[in-house]
Amino acid sequence: MPPLRRHQLAFVTADGWKNVLARTWGEPIKAGLTHWAAQGLPVVVTRQLPARANTAGRIALGVCLPETWERQRVALQLMPKQLSMFTEFPPLTASLGALSALERKAMRHLAASLAANHLQARVYGSVGWQTVTGLPYLHDHSDIDLWLAVKDAHAADTAVHFLQQVEGLKRRVDGELVFPDGAAVAWREWAAWRQGRCQRLLVKHLLGQELRDAMVCDKRQLQWEMAT
Repeated sequence: MPPLRRHQLAFVTADGWKNVLARTWGEPIKAGLTHWAAQGLPVVVTRQLPARANTAGRIALGVCLPETWERQRVALQLMPKQLSMFTEFPPLTASLGALSALERKAMRHLAASLAANHLQARVYGSVGWQTVTGLPYLHDHSDIDLWLAVKDAHAADTAVHFLQQVEGLKRRVDGELVFPDGAAVAWREWAAWRQGRCQRLLVKHLLGQELRDAMVCDKRQLQWEMAT
């Protein structure tokens, strides 16, 4: 099994789905999970328990159901053997179909600018789930949620530079910068910190989240320190 990461998608085996559906679920969750199982749709890796609290070794996962099933969020726990494959949410360029013409143009330009700097945005949230499942998730107030893997502070600054250029769309462009150790920071908060408008950052990781101080050691490295 590959190392777990936030925003990872996982496919459940037939045995895994049998186990899930055998549990007691109320409606509309039961109907939504039955559809997920029948269609072989993925689930997403969510916050994990620390090893000392997870002696069984189960993996925490989630399903975000669309409006059809009242936008219910469902928490699951499965054994590694009940998962067949891990994958990613799709890249931004593969997720434009549900957006307006103006949004598509802006997102294509953003994707091209990022690619020219060796960066790639992937979608998650409503746009991501709609792309992956083909089900209706987007509504008038949905954001365009993106996550970008960045290798260091310089790459994070570059990503933010291009993200800031697509402000003003009807949909808010939101999301996270994800560093090599899995630490994720909202790109807007990163921009505020770099501009001196905040002293600490909310950093999310596989086991939770915390406020941290951050020190840039040089142009290419980032060292995190937990805030006291």
